Amino acid sequence: MTIDREWHEPVYVQVAAILRERIASGELAPGRPVPSVRTLTEEHGINRATAAKALKVLVDEGLAEVVPGWGTYVTGRG
Repeated sequence: MTIDREWHEPVYVQVAAILRERIASGELAPGRPVPSVRTLTEEHGINRATAAKALKVLVDEGLAEVVPGWGTYVTGRG
């Protein structure tokens, strides 16, 4: 799945969908780190705020949790 800047959904929603798909497929397993903001900016050519917003969507959905000082990790939920 790639980012389509002409699509009707905001870019952060598209990035969240990509990450959600990776979690659902098991590529990002529970307890494993979610790609960092920096990694997402490099992989998708997006800015830091967009990457952070995409991660927040996953946290708000309960698919990921922030571990202070360590990063964002996939939860066992979902």
